[in-house]
Amino acid sequence: MVVVVRRFMGDKRFIKLRGEAIALHSQVITNFCNRFGIDRSQRQNMIRMARDNGKKLGLLA
Repeated sequence: MVVVVRRFMGDKRFIKLRGEAIALHSQVITNFCNRFGIDRSQRQNMIRMARDNGKKLGLLA
């Protein structure tokens, strides 16, 4: 599905949108960690896990 959307939107627009979505998701993770007092290293691990899950799901295709 991601590949179809990428072809429909074009590479430049898709990469821009994907970058904005990744930044927004990282901000959500940061806000969550700040709210619950989770330290910086754990936050980075969560962001890495989100990235790895995105790769497995094909969201970074």
